[in-house]
Amino acid sequence: MTTPPAVCPPPLPSMPPLPAGPRRTRHIRVVGAAGVLLLVLLAGAMWWLTRDGDNSPLAGRPRVTDSAAGLSYAIPDGWKRNDGKDLIQAFTSSITKAGPDGHGGAAVLAGRGGAVDESTLQRRTEAAARSNAEFFYPDGTSTLEESRPTSVSGHPAYTVSLSARDDGGRAGRIRLTIVAQGAEQSAFLLGVTESPEPAVTREVEAIMAGAAM
Repeated sequence: MTTPPAVCPPPLPSMPPLPAGPRRTRHIRVVGAAGVLLLVLLAGAMWWLTRDGDNSPLAGRPRVTDSAAGLSYAIPDGWKRNDGKDLIQAFTSSITKAGPDGHGGAAVLAGRGGAVDESTLQRRTEAAARSNAEFFYPDGTSTLEESRPTSVSGHPAYTVSLSARDDGGRAGRIRLTIVAQGAEQSAFLLGVTESPEPAVTREVEAIMAGAAM
């Protein structure tokens, strides 16, 4: 797998003094009201930071907040969050969904890399997606299905999707989004789908489309 610069090629991991006197009671009431208001504001902020978009299919789902990559993304029902023990250096978080009878399934993985200039996002993302296809589907073929600019929380990004097949006939999809994060680093989300179910592919696309910074 090839990700932005400074990231090594990895295999796929197994699948945050009160005044005295008569004014005291009134002051306590004011402080108490302020405390309640603060709790409400904090609760609202946590909801805002962890919610998915209101119009998203994953609205209201729990989210992974990956501070290392600077990304957050939703966890659909039936997906499992990796606790970090099985992640290798190139990845900073992941979620997976097992396929029926242990076959197929899907994973979405996040990570960070070196700086990527906006002018090179398309070239870097397409090259990295093809490299991923070669890694996960060796000696096979891949077909470009989508290549378009996008944005993540206002940051320039690029998304590429490939269909892939190895020499044994195993088929799947690779979806990669790279986000330019300034002069020091970039972030990426990689979706790998081996399930024949179109619904799983749609879930991967929804997870990646709902990513935020």
